[in-house]
Amino acid sequence: MRIFPAIALLALAAACGTTEASVTADPFTDRAQQVAERWQSSVERGPWIEGYVPLRNLTLELDWGRMPRWVGRSMINAAWKLEIELPAEAPAPAELRWADGSTLSVPLLAATAVYTGLSKPKSFVDEECPANGCRPLRVIAVARGEATTPSNRGDVRVPTWEFTVKGVPEPIRRVAVDPAAMGGPPRPLADGIQEVKTYEVRAPTDLQLSFLHGTCDTTYGSRVHETPEAVIVDVDVRQDDVDICNAMGKIDRIGVTLRKPLGRRVVLDSSSGLPLLPQSDIHLAELRNYDPRRS
Repeated sequence: MRIFPAIALLALAAACGTTEASVTADPFTDRAQQVAERWQSSVERGPWIEGYVPLRNLTLELDWGRMPRWVGRSMINAAWKLEIELPAEAPAPAELRWADGSTLSVPLLAATAVYTGLSKPKSFVDEECPANGCRPLRVIAVARGEATTPSNRGDVRVPTWEFTVKGVPEPIRRVAVDPAAMGGPPRPLADGIQEVKTYEVRAPTDLQLSFLHGTCDTTYGSRVHETPEAVIVDVDVRQDDVDICNAMGKIDRIGVTLRKPLGRRVVLDSSSGLPLLPQSDIHLAELRNYDPRRS
């Protein structure tokens, strides 16, 4: 975040010869307090801390290296053909369990409801089937399964429905958790981009931040603001005074020291106001216009 350090301004009262000192507010502290207060009152906070927020499509990615070329085109065009009767009764709720030992009971959808989400028409159509090799995705079997997917609290095993499609070498899988029980990804502040991308806990009070900056920028240090519920981090990056710059970005790393151990507090990027995922290549700013629950 490009914020210059606060400076002391001296006001000289010439009329009486006295000197009065005033100090400007620290811009980073002001911003960090704004971010902390917004997060504390946000409707997104509860689901992010205690719920299940998926961070990828509910229809799981296929191994495209094994797929016939027509499969992708057929999925884009929602060319589904159901050739079996699907179970219409929802399974019993399932317990999700994360690496930190936390759990959550979630309701599941029946195969019929999951198939509706899987086969719904997309907002765009590449070309109407059966043109140019597109062919029906003929569903010939269905079974329960599980898969590991990324979420707000790290990777988690989730129940799935697996649909066997004739001519496709692996099942097409979709998360079976009811989207009504999921949370949505937090949205960034309107005036900021996500500068700090992720972090690593090196020690209870030491974090290493990964941050994006321009190749013509200079990094002057890291900054942190702590509350009982959150840690707001920032990197002081300023653009160099150069005549020509290639305007390319690069990822760098820098440490920051906390007054108290991080514990279960959420780490927030001061520029965007978004929570950070530890040691992750998922950046919530990329989900600004996307909600996996509706995928």
